[in-house]
Order: sequence, then C-alpha cells, then structure tokens
Amino acid sequence: MDYIQEVLIDPISRILWNYVLVYLLIGAGLWFTIRTKFVQVRMFPQMVRTMSGSRGGSEGGISSFQAFAVGLASRVGTGNIAGVAIALTLGGPGAVFWMWVVGLIGMATGFIEATLAQLYKVRWPDGSFRGGPAYYIQTGLKSRAGGVVFAVLLIFTFGVAFNMVQANTISDVLKSAHTVDQKWSALILAALTAPVVFGGVRRIAKVAELVLPFFALLYVLLAVVIVVTNIGALPGVFSDIFNSAFGLNPALAGTAGGITAAMLNGAKRGLFSNEAGMGSAPNAAATATVDHPVKQGLVQSLGVFVDTIIICSSTAFIILIAGPSVYVPGKTGDAAGASLTQTAVAASLGNWTTGLMTLLIFVFAFSSVLGNYSYAEVNLDFLGAGARALTIFRIVVIASVLVGALIALESVWAIADVAMGLMALVNLTAIILLGKWAFGALADYQRQRADGSDPVFAATNNDSLPGVLPGDIW
Repeated sequence: MDYIQEVLIDPISRILWNYVLVYLLIGAGLWFTIRTKFVQVRMFPQMVRTMSGSRGGSEGGISSFQAFAVGLASRVGTGNIAGVAIALTLGGPGAVFWMWVVGLIGMATGFIEATLAQLYKVRWPDGSFRGGPAYYIQTGLKSRAGGVVFAVLLIFTFGVAFNMVQANTISDVLKSAHTVDQKWSALILAALTAPVVFGGVRRIAKVAELVLPFFALLYVLLAVVIVVTNIGALPGVFSDIFNSAFGLNPALAGTAGGITAAMLNGAKRGLFSNEAGMGSAPNAAATATVDHPVKQGLVQSLGVFVDTIIICSSTAFIILIAGPSVYVPGKTGDAAGASLTQTAVAASLGNWTTGLMTLLIFVFAFSSVLGNYSYAEVNLDFLGAGARALTIFRIVVIASVLVGALIALESVWAIADVAMGLMALVNLTAIILLGKWAFGALADYQRQRADGSDPVFAATNNDSLPGVLPGDIW
C-alpha cells in the first residue's frame, strides 16, 4: 500500500490539488458569490427559516429538513474532527483560515449545485425523487457519458474511499483511547453497517434526522465550554491562524511549504468536510419535496455553513487552545487525526471526556457511512443497476468498512483526496456551465418574494429561465 501511494496516488494528488482544484474551487465560489450577489450573506436569515419550517413529512419524497440532515450526515464526520486535526498538523494554524475561505464562498457553490439538483430531478417508480450531478449533466448538458463518469466516480468515492476513512477514524480512536484491537473494530463496524445499508435511503434519512442535530450541538457545546474557560487564549489563537495563513510567521506553518501548505491543506480538508462543489450533497437535495428549487438550495447552503464555520472551527479552537502539551505548530508534523482532537478535549476538560468524545466521533463517522451509502445508491439507480448489482455493492460497502478500519491513516486519506478531487473536477465544470439555470431560478424566487407571495416554481412560461427546462417535475 505504501508503494502504491508513493508511485501512483501521491503524484496524481499533487497535480490535482497543487495546480488545478484549489484555484478552481476558490474561483468558482467567487464567481457564484458575485453572480448571486452574495446569496450566502443577504439570504442567510431565509436559509434558517426555510430549514426550520420544513420538518414535516413530504408526499413523494423526504422533507427539506430530512434532506438537510442526510447531507449533514455525510458532511459532519471525520472531516470535522480528524480532517481538521490533519490540516493543522500538515498545514499549520493557517490551514484553518483557508478552510473558512473555502467554506464561506463554498456556500454559494453549494446553493448552485443543490438548486440544479432540484431543477433536474426525476420521479422514481416508488414515488420518491432522484437527482444530482449525474442527472443534471445528462439532461442539462445532454451528456449521458458525462453523467456515467460522474456516477462511477461518486460510487467509488463515497461507497469505498470515504467509508474507509470513516471506519479508519473510529478504529483509530478505539485503539488509542480504549486499546480496542483494530480487528474487533472492523468486525463491529461491519456488523452495524449491514442492516442499515440494506434498509435504503428513507431509513437513512430517518436515522440522520433523529441523531445528527443532537450530537452536532453537543460537540459545539463542548467547544464553547473550552473556549469560554480559556477565553484569554483566544487572541493568540486568532493571531496564529492569520499569521500562518499568510506566511507572516514561517515557524507556524507546520511544514516547509509555509503559505502553500496552509492553503492546500485547508482547501483539501475544507472540501472533504463541507463537500461544497464536490457534487455529493446535491444527491440528497434532489430527494426533497419543495415547491421551489431555490428553497432547497438555501437549505443546503446553510449546511455548508454549519459544517465548516461552526463545527470545523470548534475542532480547530479545541486543538489550538489546548496548547503545547497537545499541539505545537511547526513541530507536530506527522498527520494526526481524531485521536489528536480527543486528546485536546481531555487536556482542557479532563479525562472524563474520553468516553464522551469516543461516542461523538463514532456517531459522526458512522452517520457519514450512512450518508455516503445513500449518495452511492442514487447513482447506482442512475446507472440502471438491478437488485443483484445493488446487493453486490452493499457487500462492497461493508468490505470497505472492514478494510478501512485496518489500514494506515495516511493511505486512507490519500485515496480519498484523489477520489474527491476527480469528482469535484467533473462537478465544478458542470455547474459552471449550467449556472445560468440556477441564477434564473433565484431571480424567479426573488421576484415572487418581492410581490409578497410564498414562491412556487413553474417551469412553463417562466421568463426568468434561460430556456425551456426539460423534464416533467416542474
């Protein structure tokens, strides 16, 4: 595995991230931010109202809140706890700043891709909806081949690579904090994964809706307690973050790469965590029943904010406040994941938190396995996979959890970086080309709100759209 990583995976990752994706992510996010007139800022209150007012069940699909919860189930996971820790050890405190940048402008990107997912969704035989990049690439760009390429990339990325990451995080924490053998962790995780992945998307939505909001709030409350009880350290934390982000203090960079290391690690871990532009969350966004596509775009944009600005920042502050007994910028140079975050919490609040953090990390990571599977299943549907193929894939998912729990942390994350990079490259290209449809839907939404009505979308005779929208949903 080390040899494969060195000669194949790492060179591809360097080309993708050093020369293409970091600039494409930021450039696309800025373009969508400008074209939507800073939708993530001026419509933030509307995002909260739309999400909080959609908890009821929805005929023909799942509710907007459930779709938000499924998206959050995939977003809120190891990226928030292990990913942030890795960004700090490899990129220094400055990686946090670039994570914020990717998150804030990524809110606009998340809005665009989720709105497109709603515009191009299709009704499935069981009455539910399916959609996402594979669907809007096929219909909007009239490229079945492009949709197939994206679907295959997503199935591997989420069904295999990301599930290996989640299992690896759980295994790492159980081993470091509770001396549980990795083989036992692998077997337990596989046994827990099997009954849920055989239950389908709607069961995943119900599980995510009940579990994720509570545990995410609990984790944020832990971070608030740590920050409040160490409020005097906060100015120094912000100073370290901004100085390292712009290379003003090379000793804080964490590696010899300085500002480059901070930017690349912040962007990679930010994308892994919030998934804005990757093309994953639109698969959940499309399953919601809403009366205007923009409403789900707003809800999914809020998900990017919750993930990056609130939860990822919580992890960063926990580690940076813990001080030199846990993390020393520029000296803690080896990749360290969730175990570093767990140690930092214990350093601030006491060893009694070890069990609680293990539970939180387990719930975050395992919920991501569920969200990841739901995305892959949607794209298997797109490819026309039958019952036998779906059963085989479910077995592959369980096997990925087994393998991920056993192999090295660096190898698992290296595979995930390449997989998500290729996925994001295809999706960002598609949403840049199709962005005019989301801009048109936003204009229609704003026009109706200006008239004092609750916006309801109609594709026919809609002057805000750039043309005739294909499909029969709207």
